[in-house]
Amino acid sequence: MSENHGGDKKERGNASETPGAMTRRDWLAAAGKTLASGAAMMAAPAFVRAQGDQPLKLGLVIAKQGVWTEQGEMIANGVKLALADAGNQVRGRRVDLIWYDEPNPQSAQQNMQKLVDEDKVVAVIGGTNSGTSLAMASVASRAKVPYISPNAAARELTGSSCNPYTFRTLAPTPVTCRALAPSLLAKGKRWHFLVANYAYGQDIQRSMSELLKQAGGTMTGADVTPLNTTDFSSFILKIRQTKPDVVVLGLPGGDLSTFLKQYAEMGMRGTIPVACPIIGDSDLWAISPDAATGYYGKPWHFSSPGHTPAELAFIKSYTAKYGKPPADKAWLGWFSTRGLLEGIKQAKSTSGADIASSLETVKLDDGAVPAYYRAWDHQMVRRWSVFKVKDHVTDKWDWLDQVSVVPQNAADVDKLYGSRQEVGCTMPPRQI
Repeated sequence: MSENHGGDKKERGNASETPGAMTRRDWLAAAGKTLASGAAMMAAPAFVRAQGDQPLKLGLVIAKQGVWTEQGEMIANGVKLALADAGNQVRGRRVDLIWYDEPNPQSAQQNMQKLVDEDKVVAVIGGTNSGTSLAMASVASRAKVPYISPNAAARELTGSSCNPYTFRTLAPTPVTCRALAPSLLAKGKRWHFLVANYAYGQDIQRSMSELLKQAGGTMTGADVTPLNTTDFSSFILKIRQTKPDVVVLGLPGGDLSTFLKQYAEMGMRGTIPVACPIIGDSDLWAISPDAATGYYGKPWHFSSPGHTPAELAFIKSYTAKYGKPPADKAWLGWFSTRGLLEGIKQAKSTSGADIASSLETVKLDDGAVPAYYRAWDHQMVRRWSVFKVKDHVTDKWDWLDQVSVVPQNAADVDKLYGSRQEVGCTMPPRQI
């Protein structure tokens, strides 16, 4: 018998003479294991709770300066109110919003990358214009982070440049042009184009000129202006000389306001009608009622009939907080955020792939016809409205009369947004 066995026998003898009894060493070892196991059992729920208590971060890349500042502020206000409506939480986790600027496409792209790499956001909302939105979409595709563009209109975003992680709320330019064209053709078939030199303006000219050609009309002129143009007098003089039936505009917020002011100052208001497929309330509110004029497309208007209970509550809370009714840009931020929160909720996950997949199935109450992101191109599908500036503006904020809602038949809503062949989106498989 070895010395070790003899020692064990001696220790067992000192502990107890009963066969199979635990020695002091055995007892201490077992007790240590029990305590360690108990501590692990207690620590595990605490760790899970700690994870659950961590805030869920959402990114916002919206203009804080430049020509889109006012629109950006309104979009951000809508985003914040949607979060407030949800108690600033989703799936039991607090939601933190991180807002960066988008002074230009390159900076917007860099700031979105920062949100992904440094802030670890689960999704991003952003883009007051098509240029910055297209730049951010490329980050969404590379980083595999869901991105919702509330306000971009260029067709490429959900067309030739579509990707599995990018979604768009605003209708693209071809859709808004198809909705507006009938009202303009009723005025005449000689159109003059004045558009800004970037994706949105170029797309308006391309889409509207195609519709004009199909209707047998002609262009009296087509002028392109740089962004942030401060003097439109030479263009207005040209319009006066060519005497078109309609002036088709493709100008962003601040530029459109400047043009309308100068158009009125040069005595053109009420002589030749102007029109733009998409306008924001802030573009009109930036000028006096005496200068406002034209036909415009809009995704939503606070005084339109048929609002849902949630929209009525949104209008009430926004007006109380900001002292004026919500512009369409505020609604775009609010509606986009509601969709994103619902997508996260239904996904039951913060995985980018899971959220993106969930967004493809979300249905949002939008009155008579539900709104949804179409699965094969991620374009939000919903009806579109056309408005005309009132002949006599009597309300401080409500300057528009609804002309039409397109399409009339709810079954034709998807058709309004075009077929796969027309849209040109070939969505690659979603990479995880």
